[in-house]
Amino acid sequence: MKKTKELSNFFYSQYFADGLRITIGCIVPIIICAALDKILLGTYISLGALLVGLSDTPGAPAHRRTGMIACFIICLITQFITVLVNGNIWLMTIVIGLLCFVYSMFAVFNARAATVGSMGILIMLIYVDDQNSFHDELMFLLYFTTGGLWYMLISFSITQARPYRLAQQELSETVRHVGDFIRLRANFYDTRINIDDNYRKLIDKQIEVHEHQENVRDLLFQSKRSIKDTTKIGRFLTLTFNDIVDLYEQAMTTHYDYELIRKEYGHTGILKDFKHLLIKTANELDHLAYQLNANRAPKPLYNFKEDIESILLSIEKIEREQNINSIPLKKILISIRHISSFIHNIYNYGVIRPNNTIKKQEIEEANKFIQTEHIDLRKLKDNLSMESTIFRHALRMAVVMSITYLVLNAQWFNIGTMGSYWVLLTIMVILKPGFGLTKERNFQRLLGTIIGGIIGAIILMTVHSEIARFIFLIFFFLIAYSLFRVNYIMAVMFMTPYVLIMLSFTGHNTFDIAKERIFDTFLGGMIAFISSYIVFPNWESFQIKNNIRQLLIANYNYLAQAVRILSGEDISITSYKLSRKELYIASANMGSTFQRMLSEPKWRQKSTKEANRFVILNHILSSYGATLLTQLTEAKNSNYTKEHLIILKKILNNLAKSIEEIPAKENSSPFQPVSDFPELTPDTLDPVETDLITEQLQFLNKISADLYKSTLDVMEKETAIQAQKLEIRNG
Repeated sequence: MKKTKELSNFFYSQYFADGLRITIGCIVPIIICAALDKILLGTYISLGALLVGLSDTPGAPAHRRTGMIACFIICLITQFITVLVNGNIWLMTIVIGLLCFVYSMFAVFNARAATVGSMGILIMLIYVDDQNSFHDELMFLLYFTTGGLWYMLISFSITQARPYRLAQQELSETVRHVGDFIRLRANFYDTRINIDDNYRKLIDKQIEVHEHQENVRDLLFQSKRSIKDTTKIGRFLTLTFNDIVDLYEQAMTTHYDYELIRKEYGHTGILKDFKHLLIKTANELDHLAYQLNANRAPKPLYNFKEDIESILLSIEKIEREQNINSIPLKKILISIRHISSFIHNIYNYGVIRPNNTIKKQEIEEANKFIQTEHIDLRKLKDNLSMESTIFRHALRMAVVMSITYLVLNAQWFNIGTMGSYWVLLTIMVILKPGFGLTKERNFQRLLGTIIGGIIGAIILMTVHSEIARFIFLIFFFLIAYSLFRVNYIMAVMFMTPYVLIMLSFTGHNTFDIAKERIFDTFLGGMIAFISSYIVFPNWESFQIKNNIRQLLIANYNYLAQAVRILSGEDISITSYKLSRKELYIASANMGSTFQRMLSEPKWRQKSTKEANRFVILNHILSSYGATLLTQLTEAKNSNYTKEHLIILKKILNNLAKSIEEIPAKENSSPFQPVSDFPELTPDTLDPVETDLITEQLQFLNKISADLYKSTLDVMEKETAIQAQKLEIRNG
């Protein structure tokens, strides 16, 4: 996508829309109050709008409303408690510890609840050093209430006026990431690119695709005004999303060992044609994403028919002149043709025809894919254990925040005019459940603050007009809150000069505050970083065994669909897609865990090589599994023989053995292997097709056997680590 198009795409995106909504909610009260010479009053009102706005994360309208109302109530209660006890250092220390623990535990419910909890901690920190009369504090509560209600009015109004816009923007992001996924797939046909390195990039991209697909499901299928009515746009978005999910699965399929493909066909030049065609397909998806984002009627950029026919002629020429088996090449081309047909269908949805309507049964089936956001107190009870990542994080947050507050507010320490607020805020933002995330966020926060502080200082020294400064203030605020979910370091870089310019309007010495802020950020970052080492540390190696087990089970259940199909069982599309969705979730979880594991200290990375090997092998197995199931649903069962079934049994047996090697966690669902296998005749109608299926199943069997060995390697390394720990502990 060209740079100008990328820039305009950002301004059409949900990220900019979120930033614009929060900016309107926060800046309008400041402008009105500034006109009345009450700018400080405006900042208190905008605080309510800001905190409620930050809790307004993407999702179904009902969930967003619930989240904002919950945030509003919790912030009011927290603010009231804070102002009651902040005159007593010991009481405040206890309150900080309790509230940090309780609000951090909100993460056990869902991401939205975690955000609400963070806003509760944030409002507590804002008022932690406040010393005002009781009457003033009640007025601040009133101002916060005004700001919160003002933002909710804006958000509800926009949702009512444009109910599909959020889903449209999120779908656009999904399409764009699927395009990036296909672009990475194209690299496998480039002999200069390392296959294992490309697999790692592919797995990282898979995590992003899954995240956005879940967001689209939430927006489309939990909204009363999406597919449940008869509007054209609702049907168009739903049909498009269904095809994008199927397109993504088609892009996942692998028809042959890439190393073997490079070895057998690299000299023919045909692989370059495949790469160029896939890149062209990715560019088409970028184009489609841009048009969806810009709210334009999608129109195609390319005609793939001629490219596909040209490659087919080249394949036939290679087969004729070099006497090479071209079936794998034709299978790859068929897969690309299927991808292009999905894109063609999406463009045809621009004109909704009667046969493109969505049936009531399909709506009910779609609800099975949704992850509900109901508050289940059993989750809280189940996580009250040192085995829980969230529980350890909540304890760490409570201990670190309360002790830091106590030390910084005691007589022994002088932290400057900002008090302990900025140090505690830095700790809250940086301290994450895992060490890797804490380390990454620490670097981003510090670098963004330093660069932003320099930018802010330059503006304050060179720009003396208050109007010009206010324009800069709005610009920095808008861009900062537009980038928070896209690029955190850039968001901090824009937020810092906003704060400095804002303080310049209140009469503070902004240069002194700039120096203090950089120092406080550094101090808070160091405290967060060190505490992630020593205070109830949570290493990804604690989680990796469970993630491996869940991923193996998901892969087993996905491949087990093949046995059910061969048994003649009538599998519904929903059942098949649910098993596919569970595999995507497990793959994304494992990929995220491995990513974070790589950022941990070297002395913790004892099984990194083994885990890396496992992740790559699992991705290959998933890709081949997708190919097998696609063939089963499209080809005739008569092409599958007893030999195929025997190999399939071996594959599932290898996976079952791998699963049994890993002990299950308490309260986890028991693993149930397949027991009934069908009987197939040795006859076949298409021997060429059968031979290709045999080759693919044999490769799958090899991968599953390698996966079993890889699982054993990981378990052996983890067992050795545990034994080492016991020796050290026992002296």
